[in-house]
Amino acid sequence: MIPPEVFNVTTWLLDRNLQEGRGNNVAIECGDERVTYRQVAERVNRLGNALRALGVRIEERVLLILLDTPEFAYSFLGAIKAGIVAVPVNTLLKPPDYEYMLNDSRARVVMVSEALLPQVQAIPRARLRYLRDIIVVGNAPAGTHSLADLLAKASPELEAEPTSRDDAAFWLYSSGSTGFPKGCVHLHHDIVVASELYGQGILSITARDRCFSVAKLFFAYGLGNGLYVPFSVGATAILWPGPPTPPNIYAVIERHRPTLFYSVPTSYAALLAHRRPPPQQTNTGFPPQRSKTGFVGDPGFAGDPGREGADFDLSSIRNGVSAGESLPAAVFERFRQRFGVEILDGLGSTEMLHIVISNRRGAARPGSSGQVVPGYEARILDENNQPVAAGEAGSLVVRGDSTCAYYWNQHDKTKNTIEGHWIRTGDKYYQDADGYFWYAGRSDDMLKVSGQWVSPVEIEAALVEHAAVREAAVIGREDAECLVKPMAFVVLEPDAAGDEKTARELQDLVVNKLAPFKKPRWVEFVSELPKTATGKIQRFKLRERIRRAGAG
Repeated sequence: MIPPEVFNVTTWLLDRNLQEGRGNNVAIECGDERVTYRQVAERVNRLGNALRALGVRIEERVLLILLDTPEFAYSFLGAIKAGIVAVPVNTLLKPPDYEYMLNDSRARVVMVSEALLPQVQAIPRARLRYLRDIIVVGNAPAGTHSLADLLAKASPELEAEPTSRDDAAFWLYSSGSTGFPKGCVHLHHDIVVASELYGQGILSITARDRCFSVAKLFFAYGLGNGLYVPFSVGATAILWPGPPTPPNIYAVIERHRPTLFYSVPTSYAALLAHRRPPPQQTNTGFPPQRSKTGFVGDPGFAGDPGREGADFDLSSIRNGVSAGESLPAAVFERFRQRFGVEILDGLGSTEMLHIVISNRRGAARPGSSGQVVPGYEARILDENNQPVAAGEAGSLVVRGDSTCAYYWNQHDKTKNTIEGHWIRTGDKYYQDADGYFWYAGRSDDMLKVSGQWVSPVEIEAALVEHAAVREAAVIGREDAECLVKPMAFVVLEPDAAGDEKTARELQDLVVNKLAPFKKPRWVEFVSELPKTATGKIQRFKLRERIRRAGAG
């Protein structure tokens, strides 16, 4: 669909579902709460009217620091329907980060979940140059507004602001894995492009689907998984505000029975490492409790108490989806063998909004990112911006109409990243003869070893094939001759021994599977790897750790 010139995306996501008879379909499940599309549409209207009553005008920004509850959907879509720009941000940040984003976006209003309000209150109000109002989801203290009260007072009728399809609808801040977050400005039509090309074109999503995303709604990946892609067809979004620990994830899956499950490689690996406790470990002598809210992760939550010792039931899932970083082939195979679920790994970014290269159902190639999603284009270029030969690694550039328009107030970074219709992803890839793309690391993570380019991801994928390894990260480290050699940081399974014998086994595995020059010269066992909130390994922090150790 090419949206008309005058187009507000909320009419496509909500009003269309009502007009086509899906008003009584369950749009959102969250704990014990069920919300239909008709109810979402009414609350979105009330939210838009409430913001207008506070004096927020078209094109002004509203910052959303919200957990994954129905109120996120009302707030995000309500702002957009009123012509206001919604800016959802990471809920795991600290006051200095929120201070920066509030000032950078010039948001007049911030909407915040009650549990996260102290992070905003810790910022001296005098340092927030543009903020006027704070709306709280939950109990609102003096000096703030209660969202529930605002909705109760607002009209349930709202005509969508007659925005252009090319108007700014929302911003998403980049994860900051390579620097301070940048505001990616996305337009109304971007949601339509991503929903149709990936959601319908790759996943074949329908109104019968039930979608659960471990990636939260403030992420570009999670926003599509858990909101606009299911809403684009009248499907059900399963929201859950709790921490993404394996017991919680499994409990949500078994209770809500999703058909599409979205996660990231780190989480898939953690799920594989987790087993249901045997009966003797869970029998405390007290009856199982369920939380009052029904939210997994609450102190009183219990899964199905009658299934201790059995494996988790993932039979409702017709496909898993992975993005954020490359999914190791070993994780793909283990997950499919244990649960019978095929994971469709793909590549996307905050700038591109959602997945633009992906594996297909029944044709997934373990370890690859798949093929270009129809409707997008991708090229692999050398240092002179010329296409490389098949099998040769180079810089990936992508073209597609869901790409952000620009970075807010970042003119040079915009020009360096977005070149006309093409965007530089910052990733190194190579493509095989069948058109599958294979990740070779970030541009600044590639290693030159013995005169040859080495992908740390390739070594990491080999290491995790060892039964003792849960996760691995590889960086370059200079040896005594100042030559760069690979170094591996390894997280072991709980019962594995981090000794010299295991280290030698890992080195031999790489030599036998890859090549001698790719062998990690050093192996360091660690309890965890540094990561961004989206689960991406921050190799620069490991490099800095080595630099500090050398300086000391």
